Amino acid sequence: MGAVTSTMAAKFAFFPPSPPSYELEEEEVEEEGGAKKLRMAAGVGVHNGNREYGDVLKLETKRGNHVVAVYFKNPEASLTVLYSHGNAADLGQMYDLFCELSLHLCVNLMGYDYSGYGKSTGKPTEQNTYVDIEAAYRCLEEKYGVKEEDVILYGQSVGSGPTLDLATRLPKLRAVVLHSPIASGLRVIYPVKRTYWFDIYKNIDKIPFVTCPVLVIHVSISYLGK
Repeated sequence: MGAVTSTMAAKFAFFPPSPPSYELEEEEVEEEGGAKKLRMAAGVGVHNGNREYGDVLKLETKRGNHVVAVYFKNPEASLTVLYSHGNAADLGQMYDLFCELSLHLCVNLMGYDYSGYGKSTGKPTEQNTYVDIEAAYRCLEEKYGVKEEDVILYGQSVGSGPTLDLATRLPKLRAVVLHSPIASGLRVIYPVKRTYWFDIYKNIDKIPFVTCPVLVIHVSISYLGK
């Protein structure tokens, strides 16, 4: 019963757009001796007017998948946002928003696609998302020189899962933002009062271990009913 319920919760958690809303293209960079650079091309019905402004990357995870990430650098920024998007979106749909957030909030911003989303390889699973966000964070540290104390983790919907999991292991984070977070996968389906071993994204049990400031953004059911 537990395995069946856990599988059901996972099916409710992941809805990768099909087909992906973008394609990846390689182009030569003259000033880098003909080195190849990844570029994101918009798919049908998706307009990426700002697609020239971000770095497009492929990051290898500890599980051997290759996840696509985008990084927007704001020269005036002192903080960096690592954004984990919702369950029914991919980077092609989020690209322009990321660019605008970086510009108007004056932050550097990295977003990434979970395994099995967009052009990332593998399948979307709870454990894969944990190593996906680790790969993105490691890239921020190693490639862009970002320090832990200058990072804000932002998790939307199912993205609250990997966000909180990483946050429990990074005590010096500047802050965490949870946008319409889930308490756990099972609690999306059933109004359970305790956590079962087969549940996924046990956010309600992890958040007490987050030591930095946390902002929760959520609309009330009563508001939705008006």
